[in-house]
Amino acid sequence: MTFQDAHADEMVSADAKISFTKSLEKYQYPYKVHRYPFESQGQHLEMAYMYLSSDESSKGTITLLHGKNFNGAYWQVTANFLHAAGYNVLIPDQIGFGKSSKPTEYQYSFEALAHNTKTLLDHLDIESSHIIGHSMGGMLASRFALLYPNKTQRLTLVNPIGLENYLHYVEYKDVDFFYKNELKQQPQKIVNYQKKNYYDGAWNDQYAALTIPLIGWVNGPDWSTLAMVSARTYDMIFTGPVIEEFDDFKMPATLIIGTRDRTGPGRNWKKTGVNYELGRYDLLGAQVKKRNPNMNVIELDGLGHLPHIEHFERFQKALKQTLLN
Repeated sequence: MTFQDAHADEMVSADAKISFTKSLEKYQYPYKVHRYPFESQGQHLEMAYMYLSSDESSKGTITLLHGKNFNGAYWQVTANFLHAAGYNVLIPDQIGFGKSSKPTEYQYSFEALAHNTKTLLDHLDIESSHIIGHSMGGMLASRFALLYPNKTQRLTLVNPIGLENYLHYVEYKDVDFFYKNELKQQPQKIVNYQKKNYYDGAWNDQYAALTIPLIGWVNGPDWSTLAMVSARTYDMIFTGPVIEEFDDFKMPATLIIGTRDRTGPGRNWKKTGVNYELGRYDLLGAQVKKRNPNMNVIELDGLGHLPHIEHFERFQKALKQTLLN
């Protein structure tokens, strides 16, 4: 049973009165949750993480980095596959996400989150790791690889955002803009957005289960705090581009993309006169390959933003190819 199955009965509808505090205390993760206490920017913080240790440790460690609208738990099926193949698997919740600390007075940046992740690896005596990042986690994985090439054995990006420098095409919106938008969030809006943008109108219990943490937060007592954290992490997506540095990767790098994906942050406030179409993942793979000919690009035709959720069998084949190359 996956954690999605375990939570499916909680998701009767988008109006269900699921409620969680900012730390998701009552939300069950698929594996034991550990805590890494540390100091950052003058604050005492805790990073929650799951760690699956393998007896075949010679295969090394794979670190899975989550996207903005998710936490580490949605990696369960991928983690099970990797662990069964003999890898140690590390699944952190970044600061500001999941069960980790949620400081509102914090300079959220991919550099800061990458540094936090690096110190977690140091804390666990992990000398280097294969870094896999999805969506926003792909931007973080890219920055991690650029900052810490000696810590990064291999880099794999799964439908990452940040394959375009968004501020080239869209107006800058400040944290207050995103905070006001987040305060208007509603459970049904979460379902509608993910159904349309992630799954091309399809919906099932597995997809619905992935909305439970967000819906519980919107219904919970800490949404004002969480909305500010979310606003600050939106900001770094626009102000922390990585795409221009893709040719600087020093390690083997792979891009796995579902070509149906059209994720394009900021497309609703493009600059006057800009006709460029954001989020054409069916075209972005070729653009990345042109920028870095050494990067392996695997296209999954017809899949969307979450290929590891939408069709794990196809994603698994691509991941196997990445592991073997």
